[in-house]
Amino acid sequence: MNKKQFGFTLIETLIAIAVFTMALGVVSGFAIMSYKGQAYTFQQATAIDEARKGIETMVKELREAKIGDDGSYIIEKAEDHEIIFYSDIDKDGATERVRYFIYQSSSLSDSDNCVTYISGGSCDTNFPNFSQEIIDSAEVEVCVEGDLNGGNEYVEIFADGEYLGTLCQTGCDQCSGTWQGCAVFDVSSQATDGSIMFTADGSSAVGSGGGGFCDWEHENHSMKASFDFSWTETNTNANVNLKKGITNPTEYPVEYPQDQEQVSILSRYIRNQLPIFRYFDGQGEELPAPARLEETKLIRVFLIINVNPERAPQNFELESNVQIRNLKTNL
Repeated sequence: MNKKQFGFTLIETLIAIAVFTMALGVVSGFAIMSYKGQAYTFQQATAIDEARKGIETMVKELREAKIGDDGSYIIEKAEDHEIIFYSDIDKDGATERVRYFIYQSSSLSDSDNCVTYISGGSCDTNFPNFSQEIIDSAEVEVCVEGDLNGGNEYVEIFADGEYLGTLCQTGCDQCSGTWQGCAVFDVSSQATDGSIMFTADGSSAVGSGGGGFCDWEHENHSMKASFDFSWTETNTNANVNLKKGITNPTEYPVEYPQDQEQVSILSRYIRNQLPIFRYFDGQGEELPAPARLEETKLIRVFLIINVNPERAPQNFELESNVQIRNLKTNL
C-alpha cells in the first residue's frame, strides 16, 4: 500500500517565496508611501503654523511701532521684500530696530580709474552688469588728480549723465601726485538697473597752457579720476524664508549698530513673488516706493506657503492688514 507524501516540492516552495516577497513589497510600498505622506503633511502644517505665528507677531509689533530712541522715524524702510521699523517689542522701555525680510542682502564693491590727456577733457569709467539682483543702495567715492590748483580748474562728476557734484573748486594742488578733492555721492537711483557709468569732466582751464600737464603714473595727462563704487544688493536666488532681525539700542549716545543685529528665521517655504509687503495711505490707495515712508498708514502682509509645490496639499495663503497706531488718521 503506497503512503501519501505531504509537503511542497522545490518548485512550489520557490513560487510561494516569490508570491510572499511580492506581497511584502506591495505592503511595504504602501507603508512607505503612507509614512512619507504623513511626514509631508506634518511638515506642511508646521510651516503654515510657523508663518501664522510669524505674521501675528509682526502685526503686533507693527501696530505698536514708534519713533526710535535715536530719533529715527517710525518706518526706516518700506520695500516690497523688506520692512524696517522701530518698536519696543519686549516691553523693556527700550525701542528696538526691527527688520522683517525675505531675502538676504550683501555689500559689494569695485573700483576703476580714468584719465584724459587734453585740456578741458573728460573721461569715463563703466560698471556694466555689475549686478542682476535688487539694488538696495549704492554710492561712489570720487577723487581726482591733475592740473587743479586754480579757482577755474575743477572737475564735474556725473553718473549716467546726471550731475553729482564738483571737485577741486578750492583746496587742490597742481600735479599733486596723489588723489585729492575726494567726495562721496549717493548713486542708488542711477544703479537700480544693475549698470552704471561715471564721467569726470574737467573745466576748460584744466591742463590749458602754463605747463599744466602732469606725469604721476600717466605721462602728460591733464586730469584723472578714481571711482570706488560700492553697493548693497538683495540676493533673490537664495532660499526664500521670512526672517526677522532685531537690533537693540546702545546707551548714550543712542545708536543701532547693524553689525549687532540678531537674525532668526520665522517661516520657510515661501512661494509667492513680490510684493510680500504692500503699503497704503489714509484713503486706502496703494503707495509707490517714493511715497511710502511719509504716507503709509496701513501695511498688508501676504505669504504663500508650500513645502513642495509639485504635490498636494495646495498652496496655503496668509494675509493680514495692520495699522500703525502712531500713524493712524481716520483710516
